[in-house]
Amino acid sequence: MDIVHPEVERYLLDLASSDDEPILLEMEQLAERDGFPIVGRLCGRTIELLARAIGARRIFELGSGFGYSAFWFARAAGSSGEIHLTDLDPENERKALDFLGRAEVGASVTFHVASALDAFADVSGDFDIVYCDIDKDGYPGAWEAARDRVRVGGMFICDNMLWSGRVTGSPGAPEDVRDGWTEAIDRTNRAIEADARYRQVIVPLRDGLIVALRIS
Repeated sequence: MDIVHPEVERYLLDLASSDDEPILLEMEQLAERDGFPIVGRLCGRTIELLARAIGARRIFELGSGFGYSAFWFARAAGSSGEIHLTDLDPENERKALDFLGRAEVGASVTFHVASALDAFADVSGDFDIVYCDIDKDGYPGAWEAARDRVRVGGMFICDNMLWSGRVTGSPGAPEDVRDGWTEAIDRTNRAIEADARYRQVIVPLRDGLIVALRIS
């Protein structure tokens, strides 16, 4: 189930080609070659814009892969930024630090080769943005861990919240990738909506990006 009509997406990507630069293209080519899931160009531009809009400087990523989403956050945070990345694969740490180093993003980058939630628990303090892109059955726990550690005026952002339309329950939606993942995503969407401290919207780009602003 296409979230965005392919012709509309092609148009948006054509407009976004102004961001073409060697490191970014290299990361996108690596993802395509290896079939590695990344947030993609349009959502990348969105999270950069959101981070810039709230002056985000301290950002924690729950799930980082080889640093694609961190590239966009680092551009927003600038030289005073502090970005924490997480992934269980030390090879992704090597790739991420190489990409971000060559991109000269300026922000301070710390990569935790550990479970995302374990690493999050080990780093103290609140954050301007907590970004989530881990295995989908972990989404409810990620929201529970993060919701009290986003500062007022900060954001919880999470990818894959429409899940190729599976959350709709429509007969035309594809089967779940793994048992329980669709239910976990839907439960997280509803938990965020039910929290009166947050105002949220799902941006229907790529696979659905939830943006929850903490207002109190």
